Amino acid sequence: MTALHDPGTIRLASPDLLRATFRRHAAGVAVITARGAAGPVGFTATSVTSVSADPPMISFGIGTGASSWPAVAGTDHVGVHILGEHQSELAATFARSGADRFGAPTAWREGPAGVPVLDGVQAWLVCRITARVPAGDHRIVLAEVVLGDAGGDGRPLLYHQGRFNGLRD
Repeated sequence: MTALHDPGTIRLASPDLLRATFRRHAAGVAVITARGAAGPVGFTATSVTSVSADPPMISFGIGTGASSWPAVAGTDHVGVHILGEHQSELAATFARSGADRFGAPTAWREGPAGVPVLDGVQAWLVCRITARVPAGDHRIVLAEVVLGDAGGDGRPLLYHQGRFNGLRD
């Protein structure tokens, strides 16, 4: 008998079911940055994905209630930063509501198109936004890669079961 026949394991679709399911899905960790009207903004994302090789395009999701949403909604360019396993504190800072995300110890510089570029990451991209697609309480942002650097060292940072982790050998 499969679990589908056990009424104790079946749950109706809900935000809680989705969260519980995706806590079991290990995902790479990125920080998305943008230039906002009052200064740089950024947030931690586990939804970054490669969309197209030609032209090179990525996507990510952002909640319309997120503090970074107004800047992402109003800008033409964003930064996408792939974090290494040594950067769990940086990921936590950009995930924390009300944190001074660009204050010390965050090391960053203004990059092309005014996009904040984080130092010491495994890779970074500057991307031109091509679409913001409504998806429930989020927007899926599609962006074309303009330039970047994939020369960072180390192993990736992952998010799993509500925690930031490195790969295990």
